Amino acid sequence: MSQSKERVNFGSRLGIILATAGSAVGLGNIWRFPYMAGQNGGAAFIIVYVCCVLLLGIPCMVNEFIIGRHGASNTARAYTKLSNGTPWKWVGFLGVLTGFLITGYYCVVSGWCLQYVYGALTGTMDGDATYVQRYFAEFTASPVKPVVWALLFLVITHVVIVRGVENGIERASKMMMPTLFVLLLIIVVASCLLPGAERGISFLFKPDFSKVDSGVFLGALGQSFYSMSIAMGCLCTYASYFTRQTNLVKSAVQISLIDCLVAILAGLMIFPAAFSVGISPDSGASLVFITLPNVFHQAFAAMPVVGFVVSVLFYLLLALAALTSLISLHEVSTAFFQEELHISRGSAATIVTVSCGIIGVFCSLSLGAYEGLSLFGKSLFDVFDFVTGQIFLPIGGFLTCLFVGWYVPKQVLHDELTNWGTVSGALYGVYLFCVRFVCPVCILLVFLNQLKVI
Repeated sequence: MSQSKERVNFGSRLGIILATAGSAVGLGNIWRFPYMAGQNGGAAFIIVYVCCVLLLGIPCMVNEFIIGRHGASNTARAYTKLSNGTPWKWVGFLGVLTGFLITGYYCVVSGWCLQYVYGALTGTMDGDATYVQRYFAEFTASPVKPVVWALLFLVITHVVIVRGVENGIERASKMMMPTLFVLLLIIVVASCLLPGAERGISFLFKPDFSKVDSGVFLGALGQSFYSMSIAMGCLCTYASYFTRQTNLVKSAVQISLIDCLVAILAGLMIFPAAFSVGISPDSGASLVFITLPNVFHQAFAAMPVVGFVVSVLFYLLLALAALTSLISLHEVSTAFFQEELHISRGSAATIVTVSCGIIGVFCSLSLGAYEGLSLFGKSLFDVFDFVTGQIFLPIGGFLTCLFVGWYVPKQVLHDELTNWGTVSGALYGVYLFCVRFVCPVCILLVFLNQLKVI
């Protein structure tokens, strides 16, 4: 194996699981998954989603683990080492670029979470649905507040990254991930104890397969890709810090289970409360920032102290989930600049923080303060979201499957998958079949669906 002796590693298996799970668990689970489930039949969507994670998510995650650990370097260099000078190396550069661009606009949404923590603490979000909608619109259109929160979020991320892999990323993950689970469970219990909450629980766990069509299937496929941080460079970069003893398949399964568990708990946190006050579960992308403040306000009207605590904890939870993901995104570019420019970690992190901060400022301002910041009739924020989420991610995932399935030597795959013969390789054939045939077809279908071709 080409792992450098100087290459730092995660200090423990728990650190590997929590850090990598933190990369996968983010706003995609707590924000996007519930409204996707709400729009696509609840329990039926969840079942399809779990199947998609098994067929698509785990094999694609293992792909990046293999490339990252074998290359023992940043994502671009890891692909380059395996490509032997062929154009396949550019898939790695695409992953770095994707992670870099997502960092630039993801910090804006992350900043919204901090604003809502502040709003919940000060009580400025209390009001009816019209007030909450106006609150969100006025905040995102402000030229100052969202920019300040986005930059603050980046600075927090920068501080963690500069401290390194073991003392920064791993240590932060060991604190944040258990905290995230505790907060999630507290809010789930509070939500499920509300009057009428059983209708939300039933919606979440009683499948109606009559609602399952090609749209639900493709939506679940896309969500599994989005929520597991595939093709962003995060998994590949983190895998470069794995030890030779790390069981790649077992780790991928464990991380996927955590990802699914958090997503389901997020639904269990949101839908009982929504049904309790008679709000539709298919509120769409506005669910977290517009619908939920009103849900908390109504659901806990008779218990204002409980409502206050639940609201604060929810948005603190959201901020923590955003932070764990932003750390992994930031690390993709930091590792790249550090190794390719041969500079210190602190200098590399500063390049990423400053440049992504500039992107974040313009993306934030394009949402209302300066509407002229647009391309092709879309705000810069929406352009970055569309290009990375609907073009770069599926293309990167598709090409990685072809690269690993058809180009990388089988001996390399087998050695990495079995830890050089020390763990079972019983699933090797299943994995290779999925990577060669199942995953590319699924990703292609998602890509065409997102472009409205099918």
